[in-house]
Amino acid sequence: MSNRIAELLVFLEEAPNDPFLKYALTMEYKKIGDKEKTLTGFKDLVSKHPDYVGTYYHYAKYLEELKQLEDALVIYREGMAIAQRVRNRHALGELQAAYNLAQGIDEDDWDA
Repeated sequence: MSNRIAELLVFLEEAPNDPFLKYALTMEYKKIGDKEKTLTGFKDLVSKHPDYVGTYYHYAKYLEELKQLEDALVIYREGMAIAQRVRNRHALGELQAAYNLAQGIDEDDWDA
């Protein structure tokens, strides 16, 4: 276990419902290649902290890496709906671009 993971686990004991700490821990598990803990972390975030918009982009990208395109598209769509609801235009734009790219639609293909 990395020092960073150990630190995050201690912080989570103090603040077990902090979505940022859960997100950071999930990304650390991703970094070391722990597929099970990464997926568990992402699933926990979207179910218990659905308004934590940053989760959706990275979760969907991870699913794409795992060749789970249909699941990734679902997560992108969920993220876009949340971003729209909380009025986070930046996240909405990033999610829309990634969603389009995952479907093979490049921005350069759009008619201006």
